Amino acid sequence: MQAAAAGVRSYFKRRTFDETSSFEKNPAVANPKEANSRKIRATLYLPSELLEQARDATVYLAGYPACLTLARLAGDALRNELRRLKEQYNNGQDFPARHENLRGGRPIAA
Repeated sequence: MQAAAAGVRSYFKRRTFDETSSFEKNPAVANPKEANSRKIRATLYLPSELLEQARDATVYLAGYPACLTLARLAGDALRNELRRLKEQYNNGQDFPARHENLRGGRPIAA
């Protein structure tokens, strides 16, 4: 119970200008170029257990210093997985641009 109370106190701790004024000190905007990039809505289906764990982590880490959002968590995960896939399957290079939109429905069989 004391740990929960300490977490609540740290969440409501008053932030000073120095703590939130630079990109290095505020992980929510660690990359200023990405912070200003255009965002679009994407709808996808995830296993409910995975989404619940992501939501739990987001709520737990929403306050200072992590300032985590569900969108940031998902974006970071996609970025890391794309980096891994590029290394494993394309010599670390970007994948070629697609010339058509993804088709909905069942995945293409290999």
